[in-house]
Amino acid sequence: MSDTKYGYAGGILVINLADESYEIVDSAPYVDEWIGGHGLCSKLFWDYCEDKSVQAYDPKNVIVFSCNPFSGTLVPASSARIEMTGLGPFAYPEWYTRSSIGGRIAGSMKAAGFDACVVLGKAERRVWVSVVNDEVTFHDAEGLWGKGTWETQELIWSEVTHQTPDGGWFEFTRSRDGGRSTDRPSVLAIGPAGENLVRTATITHDAGHVAGQSGFGAVWGAKNLKAISFLGSKSFEVADPATLIDLRIELQRDYGYHVDNPTAELASLSFGAMGEIIRQPGFSTFNLTLKDTTGRPEGCLGCFRNCRINVAGRVGNEATCNSSLYYTASGKTEDQLYVNTILNDLGIDAFEVDFLPYLRNLNKMGVLGEGMEIDTDLPFDRFDNVVFPDTLIKRIAYREEIGDDLAEGLARAAMKWGRWEEDTATGLLERPYWGYCMHYDPRVEAEWGYATILNERDINEHGLNWIIHWTPMLWKGLGGDWLSAEDFVSEITGLVGLSDPKCLDFSEEGMYSDLMVETTEWYRYHGRFWIQSMGMCDWAWPNLVNFVNFSPDDYGGASPRFELGFFKAVTGRELTYEESLDYGRKFLLLDRAIWIEQGREREDEQFAKYIYDVPTSTPYFMPAVENGEWVYSTNMGRTLDRDKFEEVKTKLYAHDGLNEKGYPKKSELAKYGLDDVAQRLQELGKLGE
Repeated sequence: MSDTKYGYAGGILVINLADESYEIVDSAPYVDEWIGGHGLCSKLFWDYCEDKSVQAYDPKNVIVFSCNPFSGTLVPASSARIEMTGLGPFAYPEWYTRSSIGGRIAGSMKAAGFDACVVLGKAERRVWVSVVNDEVTFHDAEGLWGKGTWETQELIWSEVTHQTPDGGWFEFTRSRDGGRSTDRPSVLAIGPAGENLVRTATITHDAGHVAGQSGFGAVWGAKNLKAISFLGSKSFEVADPATLIDLRIELQRDYGYHVDNPTAELASLSFGAMGEIIRQPGFSTFNLTLKDTTGRPEGCLGCFRNCRINVAGRVGNEATCNSSLYYTASGKTEDQLYVNTILNDLGIDAFEVDFLPYLRNLNKMGVLGEGMEIDTDLPFDRFDNVVFPDTLIKRIAYREEIGDDLAEGLARAAMKWGRWEEDTATGLLERPYWGYCMHYDPRVEAEWGYATILNERDINEHGLNWIIHWTPMLWKGLGGDWLSAEDFVSEITGLVGLSDPKCLDFSEEGMYSDLMVETTEWYRYHGRFWIQSMGMCDWAWPNLVNFVNFSPDDYGGASPRFELGFFKAVTGRELTYEESLDYGRKFLLLDRAIWIEQGREREDEQFAKYIYDVPTSTPYFMPAVENGEWVYSTNMGRTLDRDKFEEVKTKLYAHDGLNEKGYPKKSELAKYGLDDVAQRLQELGKLGE
């Protein structure tokens, strides 16, 4: 058998900011068991972070980001992403957490020869780091400090390419034998928000690819790290290039839009909106308000879906999802695009500063505003003018006026204002878990809520959610014929190996069932392996419904056949779907050990009070069994039962290899060869037996 590690570049770059040194570690001893992405990040964090109980801004905090075997290959919606982990400042309380980022970065890291990067310590001066193949250089970043992420990247591009115009050839080292390229380096950069330790600060790559929902931008700011740039000319081997190409062609032909005619050829009205959303280029900009914008599709490295757009004049480039809809109150497309741009340029997470309605409600209540209890001169009288979000976002980034409170995240701001207990009890402030904005409602969409509360942040994985929630929701809004709920759940559960169609029963009984526990654990394990460790974009994977060649008799998606096929073609390793889920379980077990070392206890894993006490008041369509029949239920008037949730939690713990307190069991750790983890937990008195 060959010793070649197919799909890997071979190196792990370990950067020590404290003394501006680095070393290159062989990745081979890690990758068989920890694969890449999140798995590799967690293992490296465990090995390199000597004190996991410190706060996020402590110099002892370690940031790790990692590619995966698919990075830089032809695997669609998978070859561009890196996973980033470390102690994050955003969640309340702070946890070891994760984020990911697409664009070009993963391919550039592999081309430079690296599967992962570990960032240690704090620099004595403000620095940025250039990585060109094996050459790592620390640069003074004083001239970049205070600049936005866009200008920062442009200046670094110019520096690394020796001021070569776009598209021109340049020598890496000004030496004929040093390699050359026409590529711009891939840069990860923070903006003023990160420099000012704003807890919602992101790390931006290109125009609009960001690592958010973690606060890692602020961690980089605390480390005096402005940016890291990657450029390379190296290559790596894949095991079976011919099969890899064949699989890609088949996937694009049978499950992608038609490149020569990229319009939403709707299979039926029932799939109308979903076809509009995911079957044409530029879909993730949510272009319902951008129809009159001149632009072109833009996609991550190696992806044929091209879900984003670049627009004329570049303002709003690569806008996606929530950030593209952050501000619509003025009704002007140019305002919508501008606000998206300043969020990305200043380096602020749109989703976690999505509190304009809450601030406006407090203003209408006479609580927050000029001369009020929470005193601020935010221009609420101009809420429908772009001046309002422009003022608010900049104040947060620079910690000015009320922005200094909001820079701590809305949860901590509400606590300072004395609003947290009351407003999370009534639901005026919808922050159900760990201080995060409510993405989907735990009172109904059980798997999303359970997975989030057992992890450490908004789970933010849409592969199942789009199918079981958005598809029936949009069908109900548009009308038209649709598949029976019973047939639909049978098809979906069969694809991914769930044991019973009732695994997708979101009724009041179903959401507390053993089958919903099974669904939640499938969701978490699949996500930890395929989405976070293999870099598969959750806007494309798992592919559960074939929207392109849809028919009521044959609409099963590409998953998991294509994931497994791509894995073998790239790595040469046989992998069953069940084995992939077990890897996800293993990675979560190590994450759990880190959270336990940070002080996590069972009683910490609770939702906000309104989730238990305030019934849902708007339709939230999900498949459910009601009166013995499968329906798409509105799920009105729902709350989460406290006692039943505790029972579910105990069952989830058992699936994860934890005892009733939520501590990892010694036998489960031994199963995965994690004896050092068991020893550490035993020292803490928190090893499950």
